[in-house]
Amino acid sequence: MAQSTSPVSDVAERYAGSLFDLALEAKSVEQVENDLTGFEAMLADSDDLQRLITSPVFSADDQFKAMSAIVAKAGLTGLVANFLRVVARNRRLFAIPGIIKAFRRIAAEQRGEIAAEVTSAHDLTAAQRKELEATLKGVAGKDVAINLTVDPSLLGGLIVRIGSRQIDTSLKTKLNSLKLALKEVG
Repeated sequence: MAQSTSPVSDVAERYAGSLFDLALEAKSVEQVENDLTGFEAMLADSDDLQRLITSPVFSADDQFKAMSAIVAKAGLTGLVANFLRVVARNRRLFAIPGIIKAFRRIAAEQRGEIAAEVTSAHDLTAAQRKELEATLKGVAGKDVAINLTVDPSLLGGLIVRIGSRQIDTSLKTKLNSLKLALKEVG
């Protein structure tokens, strides 16, 4: 599988690998993964937090102080709390989304799973999620760890990414295809 060579993905891979090694040593991979998922949800819900990690305007000291306060308020402790502070001190907050993805992938590989990025128009029920996992396991030949993202603009259906493969069954894509076909006819 081809690896991306962008500087951001390289930074994310290195940091995720280091965090995974520390989590493995501390026997807390699952806890770290859960804490990162919680932080990712906070990031998705807060425009201010997104601005903090992406804006070059903030100094390393400002980012460190802000991240320390956020970590304390969120109740994050241990490896993830210290890791986020180190990332802030090193001015690598811009890589946090990539670090979280890379950590999930590394953890899934270590468990003998393959990671799947799934985007859905609405949150899946437990039964739908279980059926999707079973279907993807049949396709991939391995257990599948699903990272679900909800995007209401899809209208319906799913977009599934496993490695370099993407399956797009979203209603939005089908409607766009129909729109293009109608423009060609008329």
